[in-house]
Amino acid sequence: MQKTINCATFRKMVLVGAKMLENNRAKVDALNVFPVPDGDTGTNMSLTMQSAVKELSTVASNSFPEVCDHVSKGALRGARGNSGVILSQIFRGICSVLHDSKPEVDTKTFAKALEAGTKVAYGAVSIPKEGTILTVVRMMSEYAVKIAGKYKDFETFLPAVIEEGDRALAQTPELLPVLKKAGVVDSGGVGLMTIMRGFLSAIMGEEIVSEVQTEAANMAGGDAEFGDNSDIINMDLGEIQFAYCTEFFVINLKKSTTLADIDKLRENLMGIGDSVICIGDLEMVKVHVHTNSPGVALTYALELGELDRPKIENMLEQNRALKAKREAEKKEQGMLAICAGEGISDIFKDLFVDRVIEGGQTMNPSASDIATAVQKINADNVFVFPNNKNIVLAAEQAKALVDNRTIHVIPTKNVPQGFAAALAFSPDAPVEENKTNMIHAIDNVKCGQVTHAVRTTNVNGFSIKEGDIIGLDDKKILAKGHDIDETVLKLLDKLKDDSHEVITLYYGEGIDESDASALSEKVQEAFPDCDVDFHYGGQPVYYYMLSLE
Repeated sequence: MQKTINCATFRKMVLVGAKMLENNRAKVDALNVFPVPDGDTGTNMSLTMQSAVKELSTVASNSFPEVCDHVSKGALRGARGNSGVILSQIFRGICSVLHDSKPEVDTKTFAKALEAGTKVAYGAVSIPKEGTILTVVRMMSEYAVKIAGKYKDFETFLPAVIEEGDRALAQTPELLPVLKKAGVVDSGGVGLMTIMRGFLSAIMGEEIVSEVQTEAANMAGGDAEFGDNSDIINMDLGEIQFAYCTEFFVINLKKSTTLADIDKLRENLMGIGDSVICIGDLEMVKVHVHTNSPGVALTYALELGELDRPKIENMLEQNRALKAKREAEKKEQGMLAICAGEGISDIFKDLFVDRVIEGGQTMNPSASDIATAVQKINADNVFVFPNNKNIVLAAEQAKALVDNRTIHVIPTKNVPQGFAAALAFSPDAPVEENKTNMIHAIDNVKCGQVTHAVRTTNVNGFSIKEGDIIGLDDKKILAKGHDIDETVLKLLDKLKDDSHEVITLYYGEGIDESDASALSEKVQEAFPDCDVDFHYGGQPVYYYMLSLE
């Protein structure tokens, strides 16, 4: 019986957990409560795990401190959406305990690690909501601590913990009415339990590949080219310790080369520089290192095979040029918006938003994506408009990844609120005054969206059939119909009050300008006391986004 696990086993648990979640990603996505085509919980959690796996692949040793640091860091940097951020915090707590543990971990220590994961995850959410992934991890950890003294081997301990997690998951509809109405359990909880089953598979010794290569892992681009190094080069433009950015491939590896030799190459590169990436297999290895001895790095690699496409850049000169340029152009305040749709992006740029990154209901950027975009804005203070309630938490987490700028998250839950916040910005006003004005501005905006149902369900008092046109605000479904224009008018009737003077329609993919023009005339006729306008948004998922001010 396996009474302890070492770091090598924990590494395998993370890999198998990530693989099992990716294999079931679509099933988790399908459990989202609302019948709109935005089921993304499984994808967000899988991308978070894949980021942890990516960081883990850079660790050559099997010591808990190194492995835990990289798993925790990778999960945070890749955290997407609320579900991904919470998952990253669960792993952060688990790793905080295992980091300082003995080389062999027993069930009591692992139970304490789960308990720490629960504490950190709850701490990451301003208002924790029961009936979610938080409830599942809490009940599992409490039970794990309770039984750890009784079940001293992992073959009996972990199945018992998983069984308790399943019980907690079954209770989520009773704790969260919206789940009960939709007839589903919490999707984030299902994702977590999928990972836990991966942990058990690893403990039981099931065979897996040494590296998880999946569609999710390659979503950002799986080319053999090096591409943009902005995620590798230190964006704070501090003092350069290692002068030369050295990149190359190792191809046509010698027959005598082994995977251990690739690990040894990685260790050697760590000894002469930093920002080391050494990944691949016996077919090809990709190398990146910042070093003062590029010739030594190339010599190490030649022991494994042939060099291909070597590139050596003087970062000292790059750093000097970038510093001079940034200092000349630096300003006190800037803005970053997150949105989907070419037209929406163009409107934000017309409102003098410094940078726009893609994201929205079906694609949530990670905390790392947001932090990287913020770093590329040459301002001491950056206002971030998430424009989606599922991105607000990731935007808050980005603050921990940026130390040379101050991030101010304006909690915009939709694009019209983002427009209002951008309009309220004044480059001559103090930071706190701008922040106050922006938050006040978003309170005066109502927003609605019109899309189609992708499944049959009963929710918010509506009997929804797949294909129905539905209208909703940020919280619930307010209208349904078989016709887009009819549903827009029904939704506006629910949203509008006497204070509203302007109605704006933003039409998305699949809607022609002529259709939007004709609908705006209908809206004007139905609401003659308002000025009605329409603009091209190009947003996916939603036929129309509606703004009332």
